[in-house]
Amino acid sequence: MDVYEAVTSRRAVRGFTSQPVSREVIERVLSAAARAPSGSNLQPWNIYVVTGAPLAELKHRAVERVATADPWDEREYVMYPPELKSPYRERRSAFGKERYSTLGIAREDWEARQRAAIANWDGFGAPAALFCYIDRDLGFPQWADVGMYLQTVMLLLRAEGLHSCPQMAWSQVRKTVAEIVLPSDGLILFCGMSIGYADLTANCTRTGRAPLAETVTFIDGACPLSPPHEHSLGTSVRGIASTIT
Repeated sequence: MDVYEAVTSRRAVRGFTSQPVSREVIERVLSAAARAPSGSNLQPWNIYVVTGAPLAELKHRAVERVATADPWDEREYVMYPPELKSPYRERRSAFGKERYSTLGIAREDWEARQRAAIANWDGFGAPAALFCYIDRDLGFPQWADVGMYLQTVMLLLRAEGLHSCPQMAWSQVRKTVAEIVLPSDGLILFCGMSIGYADLTANCTRTGRAPLAETVTFIDGACPLSPPHEHSLGTSVRGIASTIT
């Protein structure tokens, strides 16, 4: 599988089979992912991989906790700004509508939405999970490094025929995760990642992406410069769009 195929076939899978993922494969993926870039080679990711009985226990505790309306753990970072401005607000809203529409869940059916959300803490049935921590003393650039590392992991998983789903939802039950993985002192749980083989019978949707012209500006001398965010892209790239998930 070449890089383009890995990128275009990657998606957040929310339905996995029970087929085990070998430790050898995960070690191979994570060994290669360590080549991901990081400023001054800090390599700020701290990874815990959970499978088997420990993962089953973690899922049980997390689902039980959510099902009984146990309050969320206090967040250690802001997942989304309190007031999302345009176009981010519209993109988030469109994703939610598309996601629940695929599941056949009406907007007003709060109970069904809750059941769908609980699947997060069952890892969508995945047989393996990765938990990514970062040192609380590190800054925004190191968080960006962690993002590049996680994307590298997800693309390498595709090369192995596997799928994944990165989930910040695990940070909402971080204390439960910590009971199982026993993270080193001073670490913040950024996210979990479900890993496994996709269940092709599960309902899924490939969310679209904004047109290239909406997110990318080319400054190449091919046309007069315009004010910031109003540059023309020129005829060479006009009309190109990305629809990967």
